[in-house]
Amino acid sequence: MSKNISISDEVYRKLKREKGDRSFSEVIDDRLDASARIADVAGQQILDEEAIDAVKADVETLSDGTLARLDDDAV
Repeated sequence: MSKNISISDEVYRKLKREKGDRSFSEVIDDRLDASARIADVAGQQILDEEAIDAVKADVETLSDGTLARLDDDAV
């Protein structure tokens, strides 16, 4: 099954440069398998606003939990 996705012209040019005789799916799959780190795709504008907000909320929640544990340990 295939899906249509939207990417910027700049990202398309980068993928096309790497593509060679492979499919775009193969290039993307290889990159995801090789990196599997959010930092490798950060700034590539691949997350929609809803996903960005969810990640920010998770980071804030986790940070609050860490700070609470540090405060508990200090007492």
